[in-house]
Amino acid sequence: MSSFRGAAYFTDEFLTRNKSGVNIDDLPIFQPGGLPIFQLSEEQRIEIEEIFLKMNKELSSEYVFKYDLLRNYVLEIIHYGQKLQPKSITNPTHNASNRITSLFIELLERQFPIESPMQRLQLRTANDFAERLAIHVNHLNKILKENTGKTTSHVIAARVTQEAKILLRQTDWNVSEIAYSLGFEEIAHFSNFFKKQTGSAPNIFRSQSL
Repeated sequence: MSSFRGAAYFTDEFLTRNKSGVNIDDLPIFQPGGLPIFQLSEEQRIEIEEIFLKMNKELSSEYVFKYDLLRNYVLEIIHYGQKLQPKSITNPTHNASNRITSLFIELLERQFPIESPMQRLQLRTANDFAERLAIHVNHLNKILKENTGKTTSHVIAARVTQEAKILLRQTDWNVSEIAYSLGFEEIAHFSNFFKKQTGSAPNIFRSQSL
């Protein structure tokens, strides 16, 4: 499987109603309680990758109206995400449980991507997130278990592992730098964590990814 990491950053001004014909604040995907993370199938990943590749190609073109075209590509991705939302999310009756889940995921995702060895995760444990959300860690675990089927620690570990794989594949940082940026005090702790999550040591994973 090929690896592709795409990101589209845009300001409110880029998609103002007079430019795009939509008000992004009215779109369900941007409402509190929505799902900010989607697990894509291989077929879906390929479809999204094709859109990002077209955006990247258009950025370097000299087409006069390329930013209008780029707006259309961004909206295509937004609508693709909205189609992935469960019906209960796109037509939500929000409750406190959904809100806490959404806030937790937002806090988690806000720490990524890691773009420098000097950047470091500040929220690493279930207790860290519970304190930030001003709720008891047991309550947070119960809510996430009900909404995602996983505990807080499992969700955090999965996301940290995902970022670790990306850094090992796509940067030349040494394992010590990656361990530090992901919040591990000792390289041995990171190596043990990564091996437990993936079955492979970081250096071996990196060499197999080349």
